[in-house]
Amino acid sequence: MHDIADLESRQIPGVGVASSEFVEAAALQSRALGFDPAMVFVPHPIQDRTDAEMRTLADNALGEILRLLRAEPNPAD
Repeated sequence: MHDIADLESRQIPGVGVASSEFVEAAALQSRALGFDPAMVFVPHPIQDRTDAEMRTLADNALGEILRLLRAEPNPAD
């Protein structure tokens, strides 16, 4: 969260990626920092996943990460 805030303060777009276990923690920390970062959450847990499973998680998240970096409107909104 601090890294994304630092990037954004320098006009460098950033997107946080975390597992779904950390949705609430990310919201609390962003409120504490007074910052609303772009975030993408992947299914939890990730620690015991194989390399292939991690690549699949990354592949599945990539479109949303790129959309947020480009600040494109979400088609679902």
